[in-house]
Amino acid sequence: MALIRRKIENTLRQWKENKNSLPLMLIGARQTGKTFIVSEFCDKNYEHKIEINFMQNEIFKSFFENSLSPSDIIENIEIYFHTAINSEKSVIFLDEIQECEQAIVSLKFFAESKIKYNIISAGSLLGVKINRLKTAFPVGKVQIKYMYPLDFEEFLWAADEKMLSEKIHQSFAENKPFIQALHEKAITLYKTFLFLGGMPAVISDYMDNNQEISNITFKIKDDIITGYMADMAKYSENINSLKILKVYNSIKEQLAQEQRKFRYKLVEEKANKQKFEMVIEWLIQAGLVLFCPLITNPVRPLKSNENSKSFKLYLSDVGLLVHLAGIKLFDIFQNKNFNYIGALTENFVAQTLASKSEKICYWSSGNEAEVDFLLSQEEGIIPCEVKSADNVKSKSLSVYVAKYAPKYAVRISAKNFGFENGIKSVPLYATHCIE
Repeated sequence: MALIRRKIENTLRQWKENKNSLPLMLIGARQTGKTFIVSEFCDKNYEHKIEINFMQNEIFKSFFENSLSPSDIIENIEIYFHTAINSEKSVIFLDEIQECEQAIVSLKFFAESKIKYNIISAGSLLGVKINRLKTAFPVGKVQIKYMYPLDFEEFLWAADEKMLSEKIHQSFAENKPFIQALHEKAITLYKTFLFLGGMPAVISDYMDNNQEISNITFKIKDDIITGYMADMAKYSENINSLKILKVYNSIKEQLAQEQRKFRYKLVEEKANKQKFEMVIEWLIQAGLVLFCPLITNPVRPLKSNENSKSFKLYLSDVGLLVHLAGIKLFDIFQNKNFNYIGALTENFVAQTLASKSEKICYWSSGNEAEVDFLLSQEEGIIPCEVKSADNVKSKSLSVYVAKYAPKYAVRISAKNFGFENGIKSVPLYATHCIE
C-alpha cells in the first residue's frame, strides 16, 4: 500500500516547479521511505527516470571518477543506459549517494552548469558522510531536505481519516473542544500510533492487515534496528561501533529516569563526555537520535543560550523506543501502573516537533523547575509542557510563567482543546499542528 507523504511530496513538487532549482538532496535515517517517495515522484512527474543506486551496483561510481564535468557524466550515463537525457523531461536519481563521495562533489558542478539537469539525491547516512568528506561539501549548491518517519497526521491520512485530520486543524486554530466521541476516537488513534511509531514499513503492514494491530508482525522493527546496527559497524570509521550501540541502547533507560537528562554513567560505569561525545554526535548526524539541549536563558536566538553539558536524547521514532523497551500494547491502552508512558509521550512530542524543523530544547532552573520544550514563535519564546494523561497540574510551568511572563503557554496532554488562564491546551493528537 502506498502511504501519503504529502509534506515531502509538496517539497518535491515545489523543487520541480522552480526551473532553476539546485540539485535536491534528501537526508534521513534508513527506512524512512526516501527511495520509495523519490522514485514514485519521478515516475509520475517525468517522462524518463534514470535511477543510480550506488549501494546496489558499485560500478556506477565510475561515472564520477575521471571527470566531474556534467557533460562528461551525462554522456557516460547516456551510453551506459542506452538512452538520451533531456534536461527538462528526464530526471536522474542518485540513491545511496553517501557511497560515492565524488558524486556528492559533482553536485556543485551540476548546480553551476548552464544546462539545468534535474538531479535528486538521497542517502541514509548522509549526515555522517557530509562531516567526513575528504573534499569540501558543496555548501550553497545543494537544496537539502530532511526526511523523518511519518507523523501522526500522515498516519491519519494513511488510515483514511482525512476528515478527522481537517477537524483537528480547525479546532487547534479555534481552541474549540471536540465533542467527547471525536476526542476519544482521536485519543485511541493516537495510542495506536504511539505503539506502532511512524516507520513507513510498519504503518504499511498495519494498513495491509486491515488496521488489525494483532495481525501485524514486529519482525519489521527488528529488521530496522538490525539495519541500524549494521550501519553503526559499517560507517563508524574511527569511532568504536560498540560505543555507538551502547549509547543507542541506553536511551530507553535514560528516558525511564524521572529526570531525563542524559547521564553518561547509564551507558557504562566510568563513562564521560570525552569518551562518548563523538559517539553521540555520530548518532545525531545519522538521524537515529534527536538532540535536545538545555536552555537556561530563554531568549532569542535560543541556540546561543544552549548548555551543551546538559541535554536529553530521544529516539528518532517512538515505535522503535516501544520495541526496544519491550512495551506491550495493553501497557499503552490500559495506562495503569505504567510509569514509562511519560517517556513515550515526551519522545512522541520531540519527534513531532523535530520533523517540523523545530530545533527542540528544554528549560530548567536547577532543581526548582523544568519545562519539557521551548517553542520559538512569532509571539516570542513559548514554554511547552507535556503530560501523558489529563492530569495537568504543573508547578514547573507556573514557575516559568511567573519568571518570564510569556505571551501564553502550551500544554500538550490528553485533555481536549481549549485556552484558559493563558494556557493553550493541545491534545496529544494535535501536536503536529504546532508550527
